[in-house]
Amino acid sequence: MGIRWDRLMENKRRGHLCRGKIAIRGLVRLLVLDKNGNIKLRKAGLLRRLLGLQGKLMSQKFHNIVTRQGDALIADALLELPMRTKVKFSSGFMQLGTGWSGSNPKDNTQCNAATGSPVPLDDGFPALKAAWGTAGDTTVIYRATFAAGSLDADGINEACLLNGNGTEADCLAYAQITPSVSISSSDTLQVQWEITIQGQ
Repeated sequence: MGIRWDRLMENKRRGHLCRGKIAIRGLVRLLVLDKNGNIKLRKAGLLRRLLGLQGKLMSQKFHNIVTRQGDALIADALLELPMRTKVKFSSGFMQLGTGWSGSNPKDNTQCNAATGSPVPLDDGFPALKAAWGTAGDTTVIYRATFAAGSLDADGINEACLLNGNGTEADCLAYAQITPSVSISSSDTLQVQWEITIQGQ
């Protein structure tokens, strides 16, 4: 009996065939510390001032986009002999900027309007979130610290994770920082990036 291609295609259209999917999602955490190592407070809005409340802590988290270059970097890393530089301790950098636009962020290769210089990943990163074989072992954590004196900028609203610190670097992931943050030269900014890979 021959293959019923019409039935096969109909089943495929209806999603009745088994197919594998890989979901890649990311989460970015940002923490602003003052010169004494305390989490800074945002300026309190009118309502909070009327209620006698302080401004909110400058500690926030938001989702990222694994870029088109990032998709290719992950595929390249699965090769026996990868061609591209990995985002690792010796070559991984984070860059911040003030140019978020929301226009095709999947295609971003760096921040739209970079501020300051990219900083290398902290010692010991990247690292798995949990030990191999336990929940969390599919999440890779990248962390970088912008030390006091390295930034003095208003309206930082974008970040990216790179495999180098030059214009030739590839961008693994890009994120909007919202609400935006302002950093003085006496502040320290810590950015932690989590990328989780999950098959379906």
